[in-house]
Amino acid sequence: MPAVSKGDGMRGLAVFISDIRNCKSKEAEIKRINKELANIRSKFKGDKALDGYSKKKYVCKLLFIFLLGHDIDFGHMEAVNLLSSNKYTEKQIGYLFISVLVNSNSDLIRLINNGIKNDLASRNPTFMNLALHCIANVGSREMAEAFASEIPRVLVAGDTMDSVKQSAALCLLRLNRTSPDLVPMGEWTTRVVHLLNDQHLIVTSASIDLQDYTYYFVAAPWLSVKLLRLLQCYPPPEDAALRSRLTECLETILNKAQEPPKSKKVQHSNAKNAVLFEAIALIIHHDSEPTLLVRACNQLGQFLQHRETNLRYLALESMCTLASSEFSHEAVKTHMETVINALKVSLAQFGSRDVSVRQRAVDLLYAMCDRSNAKQIVAEMLSYLETADYSIREEIVLKVAILAEKYAVDYTWYVDTILNLIRIAGDYVSEEVWYRVIQIVINRDDVQGYAAKTVFEALQAPACHENLVKVGGYILGEFGNLIAGDSRSSPLVQFNLLHSKFHLCSVPTRALLLSAYIKFINLFPEVKATIQDVLRSDSQLRNADVELQQRAVEYLRLSCIASTDILATVLEEMPPFPERESSILAKLKKKKGPGKLPDMDDSRRSVNGSTDSTHSFTDVLNLNPAPSSGANLLIDVFSESSAPAAATDVSEENFPRFVCKNNGVIYENQLLQIGLKSEYRQNLGRMYVFYGNKTSTQFLSFSSSVSSSDLNVHSKAVDPVIEGGAQMQQILNIECVSDFSDAPVLNIQFRYGGALQNIAVKLPVMLNKFFQPTEMMSQDFFQRWKQLGAPQQEVQKIFKAKHPMDTEVAKAKILGFGVALLDGVDPNPANFVGAGVVHTKTTQVGCLLRLEPNMQAQTPNGNAAPPATDPSFPFGAGLPGSHLGICSRCRGEQGDGFVGLKGTWPKSHELKVAFDLASFLPPDGRVCERLLLRT
Repeated sequence: MPAVSKGDGMRGLAVFISDIRNCKSKEAEIKRINKELANIRSKFKGDKALDGYSKKKYVCKLLFIFLLGHDIDFGHMEAVNLLSSNKYTEKQIGYLFISVLVNSNSDLIRLINNGIKNDLASRNPTFMNLALHCIANVGSREMAEAFASEIPRVLVAGDTMDSVKQSAALCLLRLNRTSPDLVPMGEWTTRVVHLLNDQHLIVTSASIDLQDYTYYFVAAPWLSVKLLRLLQCYPPPEDAALRSRLTECLETILNKAQEPPKSKKVQHSNAKNAVLFEAIALIIHHDSEPTLLVRACNQLGQFLQHRETNLRYLALESMCTLASSEFSHEAVKTHMETVINALKVSLAQFGSRDVSVRQRAVDLLYAMCDRSNAKQIVAEMLSYLETADYSIREEIVLKVAILAEKYAVDYTWYVDTILNLIRIAGDYVSEEVWYRVIQIVINRDDVQGYAAKTVFEALQAPACHENLVKVGGYILGEFGNLIAGDSRSSPLVQFNLLHSKFHLCSVPTRALLLSAYIKFINLFPEVKATIQDVLRSDSQLRNADVELQQRAVEYLRLSCIASTDILATVLEEMPPFPERESSILAKLKKKKGPGKLPDMDDSRRSVNGSTDSTHSFTDVLNLNPAPSSGANLLIDVFSESSAPAAATDVSEENFPRFVCKNNGVIYENQLLQIGLKSEYRQNLGRMYVFYGNKTSTQFLSFSSSVSSSDLNVHSKAVDPVIEGGAQMQQILNIECVSDFSDAPVLNIQFRYGGALQNIAVKLPVMLNKFFQPTEMMSQDFFQRWKQLGAPQQEVQKIFKAKHPMDTEVAKAKILGFGVALLDGVDPNPANFVGAGVVHTKTTQVGCLLRLEPNMQAQTPNGNAAPPATDPSFPFGAGLPGSHLGICSRCRGEQGDGFVGLKGTWPKSHELKVAFDLASFLPPDGRVCERLLLRT
């Protein structure tokens, strides 16, 4: 790498960084950054051309500001210009900026690719390395399309320097991982393999990423690690001789790891252990040699109490995988006490404050758990939960709940475990956990009485977590009659106990308790008057929360007018829940990510190869009930999985209003208001969706998704909770790939007052949103117009207008449609003429538009004169997507207005343009109008 001269110190950058570090507050930092951004923007926009050094300095400042977490929306062109510099430091900063701040959808990607191609063709090894590093760092599909065929040539070329070959090999590896279908390895594979025989070690290391041969008495540790990792890409060899040789090699590695160390230096042990762990990973990958798997498990067990944190972490991680193997699961279980001790050990003993090691220990306990040790492991995890790090408490709660359910033989133990879980870590017990315990209690008759008795006793504690109140309210509301025979838990005592918690709970929990009260009226008529007094109180009937007020009013009215038989029917006991995958397990999978959760399938655990299919996790309830259609007032407290959501009609009411505008309210009901703010540039669009909660109650489990078959729509995740009266924003990034006619649909789901709400809204993304206005002269316009005569190049409409037309409003509508309004082009000044280009990812299509009012036409009730038409304008098929009917000229009739579209569309079928004339034209105009568009 060329040396950096003293003049490249960039003192201005150093001063700016020093100023930022010396800021006393966040506000002072932002003020200094805004001042610097204004200065840089003025320098870039100034008349005086900047030299390379100044560009480099300002681009470096923008990079630093970006790394501080601020958005950068300018300076990209200046960074691209640095690529053409002949100075290394300037070119280096340009590539660095591009690698960090330029995405694959940028308008500058073509210029960037040209700069990279120039550097690859320069044969300057320094510039070639910079270009290759940029390609690898970006690694996008667009980069692969542009350079996938060029990089192999650089790699195998005879005159390419060794350092460039190394960069080319690593770059090719990166592209092959991101876009394997674009890398033409078939024709280059043989020549790339020959690089392993290159006399220069640096070239060989580029192919398998190694460094040196003998390293602290360990032969080529990097080469060994990479070769072992390479073998993990393939299944075990079928050839017996080859499999025997591989097994022998792995046994040799395991044996050498047991030998006394040849050096006391840490580098020696690190190199030896690196090869050992990679060999164990290969053994786990093959999962076919029981002897090797057990040996690997035993050698990993030796690291569980090692002083080195990294070794303990790697051993725990590898043993998590071994626990899922039928051959090594029992061997892993022998180390359970060691793992539990590692979990309990004090921080001082290991001198480590790394929570990740304890998290891996919890993962291993979870993975090694089965029916023989479930109670012990759950008890140990509950014990550790009281002192566990806050960052892993929620995960431990989920795992305890899963294990308690999966391996529960006695469901009284399961109920005790979950209630103890809520007591110890109530704040970390998600809704899925208490939902699940209620589902299991309802589905098992043998545990309902015990559950009612247990929650009743738990609620008598002076301080109860709100989740315990939810479980208690639900279970007592359903099964409180099972313990009502004891005077210590009489109906009135149960009600008073629940109501004593009422005023300390949140609105959703209060709503659940009100539902439990109406259930009590059905179960215990003797407390009806007491409960009616509560429902009749001002605090309920005049509650500020509309959900609580509505429940109180309706429940009070129901209790007053309904007969005993009606109450028994309406408030009957909850029917059993249908089988489904545990929502707790689904939440844990989502939290851990794909491939990160240890295998919990018992069929993998049986050493003798037998399976225990009667206790699978989804069949833990041992029931297969048919869903009941009976109404129940407590059903609404469960999650989305408790009942399938009904099909939702797509709202299109306000869709036409957005044909010629980008901002406004697209949907509104009594609960939710959805506003849109959109911006488009060429084939890309960005839509800001604003969700407004019009109530005073939280929206819970809020989620949204966009479905579209023709557009690429990427949405950012939203917060699952919207507070009452609050607004939340979501950003949608939209890419128009090709012409389309179906708009995307926004699907929204949330819970309000326990009830699941489903809303589907058609988003106003039409083809005209991707118009870019184009200026044209009169001669060019009509010359182009006359060239477009094919039937597939034209759509048109003739229609009647109902009211007088406002010229300014019509102009605003045409501009809002996306085209440029061309003044002085049409010989008739009353006509409106426009031009634009529709941009998609695959093509660009020019469009010509003409709106011709027929001033001689009368009002709709009078006789209509035929519109004045230009013989050069042929008439074609009606406009697709319009509801105004087929062009009357095509039917041989007279009309009052005309609309059409013409042009060279890339397909032979009819032009797909979502063009709603009713929204496009002003609603108040009395003259007849004629509008023709050509593309």
